Amino acid sequence: MSTSAQDIANRRILRLALGTALSMAFSQIINWPLAFIAAVFTMFLLATPLPAPTLKSGIKFVLALVIPAYAGMLLLPLLQHTRWAGILLVMLFMFGSFYYSARGGSPVMGMFMTLGLTMVVTIGSVSADAMLMVINGVAFGAAAGIAFVVIAHAILPDLPQPQPGGAGKQAPPRPSIELARRKAFRSLMVVMPLVLVFLFVSSSVSYVVVMIKVASMGQQANAETGRAMGIEQIESTIWGGLGAIIAFYVMSIWSSLLLFCLLIALACLIYGRRIFSGSFMHPRGGMWSYALLTMIIILTPAVTNTQETGDAGAAFYTRLFLFVVIAVYGTLSLAVFDAFWPARTDKAVHQS
Repeated sequence: MSTSAQDIANRRILRLALGTALSMAFSQIINWPLAFIAAVFTMFLLATPLPAPTLKSGIKFVLALVIPAYAGMLLLPLLQHTRWAGILLVMLFMFGSFYYSARGGSPVMGMFMTLGLTMVVTIGSVSADAMLMVINGVAFGAAAGIAFVVIAHAILPDLPQPQPGGAGKQAPPRPSIELARRKAFRSLMVVMPLVLVFLFVSSSVSYVVVMIKVASMGQQANAETGRAMGIEQIESTIWGGLGAIIAFYVMSIWSSLLLFCLLIALACLIYGRRIFSGSFMHPRGGMWSYALLTMIIILTPAVTNTQETGDAGAAFYTRLFLFVVIAVYGTLSLAVFDAFWPARTDKAVHQS
């Protein structure tokens, strides 16, 4: 029996909904600090047409997140006493994470490394104990999230890919060193000012959610077409915010874990139809996956934080407004960067 391309897409959409909802339910039942991070990682991995992670690749994902964060704790004395020296080192390491993705490395790995570094700057200045608590919570969340990716693949395994006639599709060539440097530097120039703002204004553990958005925005900016990426940043925030608003008001009618997980699954089904198309991702699948990510990280803290009682609505809309501001800033910063440093399309030389 042959497998159609639409069957493959439907299987991936169902797996995205099942895995993310199960991961969210587990995280809320366990209820450790920053537990919802598990569902964020599950969703982010299942929203890509990647095969089921092996034990080795799963460990690599977790290490890509926690090693920069734990190593960054060594920079805390510099950030507290000689702040600019520590910031320059963080900028150097962050450029390396963007360069890794720009040269053809996994965007998921790149985002994990960027998130680990941004947490050091924005949260580490609060206290070492707060930083250690956040790193441990995110590390456990990443491990649990990857475990549910494996579970989702076990329940809904990949369907056999239809074999095209003739030669198979070749992997795209790696970008040139010059192009990769430009893309990495552009991502750094977009992300680093936001990190500095949160560092100098007021560091807080609550900024972990914002740093997830900032890290994902850095990966969005790590593309050749800056204008398109700028528009996608605003679009993903608008569509993610709209989904979060609808789900927030539904939850205000009947607040329960079952309904919340069903809403997350429904959102994955709706957004998933625009993420996957046939045997591969939709041409705009990246934008819709970031929209789904935005919805989850805006909605979940407002719904699951039991300390936000009467102010839950105000906190929700404050977070939503902050995300919109960040998206607009990202779009403008990309436009300014490309205006002063235009891409040299005539030198888009690729190296193997």
